Amino acid sequence: MNWPLLKKTDKQSSISRTDIIRMNSISKLYHKGDIEIHALREINLVIGRGEFVAVVGPSGSGKSTLMNLLGCLDTPSGGDYYLAGEAVSGLDPDRLADIRNRRVGFVFQNFNLLPQISAQENVEMPMLFGGIGRKERARRAAELLTKAGLGERRDHKPTELSGGQMQRVAIARALSMEPDILLADEPTGNLDTASGGDIMSLFEELWKGGATVVVVTHDTALAKRADRIVELRDGRIIRDTGKAA
Repeated sequence: MNWPLLKKTDKQSSISRTDIIRMNSISKLYHKGDIEIHALREINLVIGRGEFVAVVGPSGSGKSTLMNLLGCLDTPSGGDYYLAGEAVSGLDPDRLADIRNRRVGFVFQNFNLLPQISAQENVEMPMLFGGIGRKERARRAAELLTKAGLGERRDHKPTELSGGQMQRVAIARALSMEPDILLADEPTGNLDTASGGDIMSLFEELWKGGATVVVVTHDTALAKRADRIVELRDGRIIRDTGKAA
């Protein structure tokens, strides 16, 4: 079964696959008083369209910092970052916000759903900010929620849903603007084993349907289901099981 709104790609030919992410010598430096903290050091990373990449590493390795840079939630201290061919390293906050809305779909550990509105309205929210018309917002949201197995729960608020169902709403919301990339930060961290397994299967299904998926995770089972693992330690990439051409 194919998910709606996914940008299709040919995963069979790495030669023809275009880059969605290209990081050249990326670093991130924080200052705490007189102390310099190197969160990332000389990161070189290329991710092609249609890859399913798991970013792993111990606490403090730089995973969250890398996730924030990939999603344009933060800017690097040095180096160049290209997202879908666009240089984003030095853009102003307004431009970065526009890129986040159009190009990146986020899935968070804590779901980040608005509790006072329905699942349907939560999925429509990015499209509202993106200037999508009311009828098209409703159509896309209903289609995505149905595909996520929540067609009969579109009018339920997050407090009326299980953790696994809330994460499915969050994934549908992340796909609503037809993003170039789906970024997930510990997406199974707040779920029980069964619900976490369902979400792992959903990410795998999305990838096989053509999505580009990057997951930051401590979940070894989820990481093993990716087609590529990037491991960080002390702000550096120490292992990469496959590099895009």
